[in-house]
Amino acid sequence: MKIRVHVSLKNGVLDPQGRAIHHALEGLGFAGVRDVRAGRLIELDVADDTGDAALDEMCRKLLANMVIENYRIEKVAEAVA
Repeated sequence: MKIRVHVSLKNGVLDPQGRAIHHALEGLGFAGVRDVRAGRLIELDVADDTGDAALDEMCRKLLANMVIENYRIEKVAEAVA
């Protein structure tokens, strides 16, 4: 089973990478971008019987820093050939 974990900083946490991207976009002439928040995407290939509780535990223990980050788990439908 394919899993995507989207990790992002919580609201109110400073995002220096997002700020640098915002500044670069402005420097390239892109107007109208009000804010940028950078995050990361982690893709996992797990056994089909891996439960939601196990996925949640992976995120809480390793994949996301629960003090400053949020996460969202997405199960990806695999294409049938």
